[in-house]
Amino acid sequence: MKHPRAPAHAGALFACAPPPRRATRPPMNRSKNTLVLASSSPRRKLLLAQAGLVLVVDAPRVDEGDLPGETARDFVLRVARKKAHAVSPRHPGRVVLAADTAVVLGRHLFGKPRGAEDALRMLRSLSGEEHQVITGVCALGPGGQHEAAVATRVRFAPVSEAQARWYVATGEPSDKAGGYAIQERGGMLVESIEGSFSNVVGLPLAETLVLVSKAGLLLPWEAEQ
Repeated sequence: MKHPRAPAHAGALFACAPPPRRATRPPMNRSKNTLVLASSSPRRKLLLAQAGLVLVVDAPRVDEGDLPGETARDFVLRVARKKAHAVSPRHPGRVVLAADTAVVLGRHLFGKPRGAEDALRMLRSLSGEEHQVITGVCALGPGGQHEAAVATRVRFAPVSEAQARWYVATGEPSDKAGGYAIQERGGMLVESIEGSFSNVVGLPLAETLVLVSKAGLLLPWEAEQ
């Protein structure tokens, strides 16, 4: 018995349907993926740029003096908070990031040296000793205010007077907390560290990305999804 032949168009029942059109992605809200950096530090700017962040720099002028009886942690957080709040009104709807770093040796808090002799004093004090680098970070945006203080332990090798004077003469210590830059020539002074390297440079990057995300910033890898 012969089977009836299928009509010529029957194969159309098994044809693949055309792929659905991809939904058009709405234009990205630039306010959500542009970070306002409340700092003139080229090191912080470089660290954030290396993480793919789009930056607008707006460095405020605030009093960075410490208060009597204030701990180093409270000090850096207060100053970072103060910087963020000084800049935020100029950038409504955007996430503002501010930070402040201090070098702590015992009960002594070292900020940026006031001159060559002050830088020498710091290096003499740090020579052969272990100190802490503490950075206060504050992110302020549509997602609220989020902050953290991150500490890294750093041990200096013994530094001779000649080495300290040579280093100060390079001019590198002038705008660095504690009078040295671990990522540049100052790396020769450091024997070991325990904790975040980027924190010693000026910004604990991993912790900072968490804070700015909570504050409402769209991170580069989130923007591509």
